[in-house]
Amino acid sequence: MDLNSIYTELIMEHSSSKHNRRSLENPNVCEKGHNPSCGDEISLELKFNGDIIEDMAFTGQGCAISQASTSIMIDLIKGKNKEEAMKLVETFIGMIKREITDDETLEVLEDAFVFKNISNMPARVKCAVIAWHTLKEAIK
Repeated sequence: MDLNSIYTELIMEHSSSKHNRRSLENPNVCEKGHNPSCGDEISLELKFNGDIIEDMAFTGQGCAISQASTSIMIDLIKGKNKEEAMKLVETFIGMIKREITDDETLEVLEDAFVFKNISNMPARVKCAVIAWHTLKEAIK
């Protein structure tokens, strides 16, 4: 099995997974993200405990890439504090923009690393980053 098929499998698994797709009871923040170019719409809900992102979920619709990226991001970010979360968002966006290419630096992204080569498909970049930009706004 080559790397691409492992990536594809992970993306498909997350895009159909429901474990992060739900509404939170009494979220502290609800931030909407929209990608007009392919109709992705997500609504991110966050629950903070002080500085810690205690819980996070999303609802919405869109292509497999946007949905998988959102789900993978939630798995990665949940339990982190705001500062750690922002660093991860910057790292992810840096990876997509090819500003960060060092695999060791990118290890912190865990499963989100599967989106590294999406920069080769410019039309899909917005799909991959919508959730991350939305999270950035939510934390602000």
